[in-house]
Amino acid sequence: MGIISPTERLLACADPSEPVESGVLTVDLSALVANWRKLASMAGAAECGAVIKADGYGLGQAAALRALAGAGCRTFFVANLIEGEAARALAPDATIYVLDGVAPGCAPRLAAAGLRPAIGSFAELEEWAAAGVTLGRKLEAALHFDTGMNRLGFAPQDAGVIALRVQAIAPTLVMSHFVSAQLPTSPINDRQIGDFLAVRAHFPGVQASLANTSGVFLPQRPHFDLVRPGYGLYGGNPTPGAENPMKPVARLCGRIISARDLAAGETVGYDGIWAAPRPSRIATVGVGYADGLPVAATATPGKPAGEAIVGGARCPFVGRVSMDYVVLDVTDAPEEAARRGEWVELLGETIKVEELAARAGTIGYEVLTRLGRRFARRYVG
Repeated sequence: MGIISPTERLLACADPSEPVESGVLTVDLSALVANWRKLASMAGAAECGAVIKADGYGLGQAAALRALAGAGCRTFFVANLIEGEAARALAPDATIYVLDGVAPGCAPRLAAAGLRPAIGSFAELEEWAAAGVTLGRKLEAALHFDTGMNRLGFAPQDAGVIALRVQAIAPTLVMSHFVSAQLPTSPINDRQIGDFLAVRAHFPGVQASLANTSGVFLPQRPHFDLVRPGYGLYGGNPTPGAENPMKPVARLCGRIISARDLAAGETVGYDGIWAAPRPSRIATVGVGYADGLPVAATATPGKPAGEAIVGGARCPFVGRVSMDYVVLDVTDAPEEAARRGEWVELLGETIKVEELAARAGTIGYEVLTRLGRRFARRYVG
């Protein structure tokens, strides 16, 4: 066998037959499905749904929905009406919950699309019940209780009153949301589980759901009737501080569009915040913050810079991450991998989403959901 070139090693990211794009986002749908199946197996007798909001955590709602539905997922969660309508067009038989609930004036469209809002206030309950009267039928919905997030949801102490008033609709789910499920020893987890159990007792025969991805891993196994993983499906680590049990789903590669040598002391980028400490080789990659690469991954004193994989070598970002470009110090990378036209890995098997996020002082959720539209997108598996 001959020597495999750096470009051949990165064929999963990009193909030389497509020279137009300077960034390629590859989404491994087989890894997405494997993650869902793993979580479904951990959930035991509980149904495993899927959260596909924010355009499938930035990786494509339509592709994620199709792949997960094909694997057997039947219940999906979106953020708002628009996402719900798009999901319904692709999955006419799926159960689709809208986490925003009943936004003012949206009840007719929610009902027309067969969507189930997660109702969390008396005003929403009244509006949804009134829409049902107009349509001549009780409309299905989830009942969202706030056990600690203080964002959305009924107060747990109102469960008894709601149990009487909810007869005007058809409740299909009672739900709440963990505050700190990613911290298995947090005492708030036990408190929330206790509060949720008390709420659930008011709604016999109605499905219950509390666990997000991290909740699936909690030792208390608060799976109830339905778990609703999100971030972990897309490769994020639901168990911070431990090895990521999920398969990586997203891989982002950028193309080197320029390479040059610098003398010691020469600077790179806006404001010249980085100066070459030695004679150096740098490479400019055609991906920047307009594509979702965090500007905060810029190197600053006391904080590590973002990195890219160039021919197997880790190469740090130098200078500011700008709108369209990031510059790498490729002095120590293999020369043949650091030339114009070659591809580098910015996110994937080696640079995990949590690592890129940490180097930018943010979280993996933000990294994934901000991945830009200028990339060529490839769905594999």
